Amino acid sequence: MFTGIVEEIGTIKARKLGGLEVCAKKVLEDVHLGDSIAVNGVCLTVTSFTGSSFVVDVMPETFRRSSLGELSIGSKVNLERAMAANGRFGGHIVAGHIDDTGTVSSIKKEENAVWITIATPSNLLKYMIEKGSITIDGVSLTIAAVTDYDFSVSIIPHTGKETILLDKKTGQKVNLECDMVGKYVEKLLSFQEAESKPESKITMEFLAQHGF
Repeated sequence: MFTGIVEEIGTIKARKLGGLEVCAKKVLEDVHLGDSIAVNGVCLTVTSFTGSSFVVDVMPETFRRSSLGELSIGSKVNLERAMAANGRFGGHIVAGHIDDTGTVSSIKKEENAVWITIATPSNLLKYMIEKGSITIDGVSLTIAAVTDYDFSVSIIPHTGKETILLDKKTGQKVNLECDMVGKYVEKLLSFQEAESKPESKITMEFLAQHGF
């Protein structure tokens, strides 16, 4: 479990068959084999590490469902360790399980803030509400506006400095994880609707009695 508060910016050191090696500093302070570290919002397991980098395995499915496949040597990435039980909950509940990718469609500066608009698959937009939470490349953000085809966030200077979001260009993909509360509510309501439907009186016996 993560909070969406990025701890540091790492750098891709190597791309290996089915994995990545990432240069880092802060997230290595208390690292152990098997620990979870979110790389651009994707929860990955540490399989080995040195004093300056760590290695994670990445399944083909993860490459397909996220933007990790577009990373190259030298790429910057947002990093966050799994939340400690005694830590502060500064962002929102983030699982590190990417729902899909979106595409940066516009970047506009407004005084001290920067607006980023992201074209988003329609199946994700139903979980997004104005002033709700969204995770973009592992960063917990507040949705400022939503349309039928995209959503926008406003990035403050601190977030821009501590993450890679302002390094993005139009047309680039970003990892998206919607607030899981909305997904749980949708699932619960679907069960309630199914249970509320009246039972059909048409049975195999009824059909046989009437010549079917």
